[in-house]
Amino acid sequence: MKTLKTLIALSAILFTTAFAGVVSAKEPTTVVLVHGAFADGSSWSKVIPRLEKAGLNVIAVQNPLESLAGDVAFTHRAISSAPGDVVLVGHSWGGMVITEAGVHPKVKSLVYVAAYAPDAGQSLLDVAGKYPDAPGLGFLSADAEGYLRLSKDGVTKHFAHDVSAREQDVIAVTQGALNSKALEQKVSNVAWKHKPNFAVVATQDTMTLTQLQRDQVKKLDATAVEAKASHVVMVSQPKAVANLIIKAAR
Repeated sequence: MKTLKTLIALSAILFTTAFAGVVSAKEPTTVVLVHGAFADGSSWSKVIPRLEKAGLNVIAVQNPLESLAGDVAFTHRAISSAPGDVVLVGHSWGGMVITEAGVHPKVKSLVYVAAYAPDAGQSLLDVAGKYPDAPGLGFLSADAEGYLRLSKDGVTKHFAHDVSAREQDVIAVTQGALNSKALEQKVSNVAWKHKPNFAVVATQDTMTLTQLQRDQVKKLDATAVEAKASHVVMVSQPKAVANLIIKAAR
């Protein structure tokens, strides 16, 4: 009788342990997508379905583009609310954000998409200042309060020159204005020094120079892919971007 009770108790323990393992194994990774300047969360609209089809949770952050600290705070809240481990993805200016926000313990890997990857004490201007001015920057203008926007010509000729006219119209209309003061704000924490890194290099980018992106791949020791694409590579080449994010999640 005692032996039977022992076997029943042991079976219960094994079942509980196995069940817990199944639950843990099924907990999906969450991909947190951070848009860049002159964009919003909809810029990931072609990538999101591919990630979800791969069984990943997805959160697209809607950052205010008011300051580096503000965007980091918005991103931190998204990371904290995400179930499971997090793959943190940043496009363009979003690379500044994920570099700082990526120190969050839930973040397991970083993906830079035609993005800036600063070192400690660097601003975006510090990173970009080591290279010639990108042609697309000449199409920026600031309002009376110092918020930067791209002209329609800037969108069609440089920012998104390889997408349809309809998509260009949507990008131009929905773009987020970036507070120019944010360009001078420096990161203090550098997540890429402590996490696995991945990068998508856009080879026809005239907003964030391709050579800058390639040099960063070496600095990050990143697993990288190159895509024949404009700055909005996630719009024109969503499959390449999604595939690398899925690889980072695995």
